[in-house]
Amino acid sequence: MKNSSWVLSFPCFEKMLSTIQPPRYLSRFPLRGRTKSRPFHILSSAQPVTKTSFGADQSQILSIRDSLLNRHLSAVELTHSYLDRLKQTEPHINCFLHVSDPDKVLKQAQDIDGKIKRNEEVGPLAGVLVAIKDNICTADMPSTGGSHILEGYRPPFDATAVQRLKDLGAIVVGKTNLDEFGMGSTTEASAFKVTANPWDLSRVPGGSSGGSAASVSARQCVVSLGSDTGGSVRQPASFCGVVGLKPTYGRVSRFGLMAYASSLDVIGCFGSSVADTGILLHAISGHDSLDATSSKREVPDFTSQFTSASSLKSRPLEGLRVGLICETIDAGVDSGVKSAIQGAAAHLEQLGCVLKEVSLPSFSLGLPAYYILASSESSSNLSRYDGVRYGNQASSDELNALYEESRAKGFGSEVKMRILMGTYALSAGYYDAYYKRAQQVRTIIQKSFKAALDENDILISPAAPSAAYKIGEKKNDPLAMYAGDIMTVNVNLAGLPALVLPCGFVEGGAVGLPVGLQIIGAAFDEEKLVKVGHIFEQTLEGYSFVPPLITDVGGASA
Repeated sequence: MKNSSWVLSFPCFEKMLSTIQPPRYLSRFPLRGRTKSRPFHILSSAQPVTKTSFGADQSQILSIRDSLLNRHLSAVELTHSYLDRLKQTEPHINCFLHVSDPDKVLKQAQDIDGKIKRNEEVGPLAGVLVAIKDNICTADMPSTGGSHILEGYRPPFDATAVQRLKDLGAIVVGKTNLDEFGMGSTTEASAFKVTANPWDLSRVPGGSSGGSAASVSARQCVVSLGSDTGGSVRQPASFCGVVGLKPTYGRVSRFGLMAYASSLDVIGCFGSSVADTGILLHAISGHDSLDATSSKREVPDFTSQFTSASSLKSRPLEGLRVGLICETIDAGVDSGVKSAIQGAAAHLEQLGCVLKEVSLPSFSLGLPAYYILASSESSSNLSRYDGVRYGNQASSDELNALYEESRAKGFGSEVKMRILMGTYALSAGYYDAYYKRAQQVRTIIQKSFKAALDENDILISPAAPSAAYKIGEKKNDPLAMYAGDIMTVNVNLAGLPALVLPCGFVEGGAVGLPVGLQIIGAAFDEEKLVKVGHIFEQTLEGYSFVPPLITDVGGASA
């Protein structure tokens, strides 16, 4: 593979490579600090729930807890309502690759009701229905990664994040659709189906965690887990009008997450409110001995500083320094998205923030660097799927032919293309030109974000340059689809946390299409992100982020 003309068969790759300029220095990627984890408070059903400082009306999770422990609603009734809505909406949206056996789900709900009746302790997530992206392993149901090569595969274990949710009483309702192994932005690269956007069924939900985002938007579950390698939680959150949170690299264990790009992958959270997303993140965070990259840093209670809207001061974010990344509202961003973000910035100023534009000159270099690094890592990670160690096996009498046929039949076109791109970037004679240079760009990006966050408490930008587009619109134009990740990939390269929450609408669909505001913080400062996001969410008036599909099938809440 020494002929440089080979890459010309991938014109989108060639264009991305050509934008990287060699930096003057290379420093090592900083190691994350590690400290011990924390316990999660268990609730006693023998005592009624008292109102929190920010109220159950701002959180579906807290509302469920309040209703169950005060005996206003049973877990079985709650579960029936979600399963009924899922049954009505799923044929239109196609969020799930596998739905849990309703009898087993209802049995778990009955067990919760029994504990409450006997005044036994129940977990803080008791009765909360959670959807899990299908590249996160679950022991009792298929985990395919959206790929034919793992069709029918059932892991013998739960991912650490899933196990922690189950330990706290959550009920897994099913496994959600995704682009194969997380490689895509629309779910169109799934081997099984394409998920639709609940706001407009002719449009994509985003990706790769499109199924997880759409399931929360359609109120088929309370919250969901996704994964984020270059924006796969934040972009679909923007497209579907829900809250998406990408934690700091190392905050959540990756054990049980199917590896795409190991230095970039994180498990993230979706919810219909910032409070729910913060509660979910708190539940899955903490050190895990099964993941050497998980941090031992103490996990704070992300909801401890939440207050109700009635208790807020007139300028509750007084003095907070906010940097609007000017490269993200420049040419190439839809005018409607730009207006929505500028409106969100004005709202933050009304809340007391000190707003200024911040320039990150290396911002545009993030996209080509990301695709080189992610493709390179994926070419290594996906080599395990050979039909022998992992994956469905093609019949062949010769070993090399078995490898070739198993992968040819098992992998989709997008995965094959990224494996080839990554293999090329790592090949002899091209490693220094592409992979090493991309790592140098990554270091520059890390330094630029650190400098910006030294002068600002948070940074803001759009989560995507446009609202949700039509299914099939960009399927045959990979370069245009990759360009849609420009707003999110730099955050993964820097290993930082980011929160996306809906902030407005643009024209499209029956009632408009949601737009998401991305809030970026310093490493391990998720607490600040959810605090700011919660205040922004409560004080943003005149918007309802419930898709019309839900009102057509009987309401937005259980």
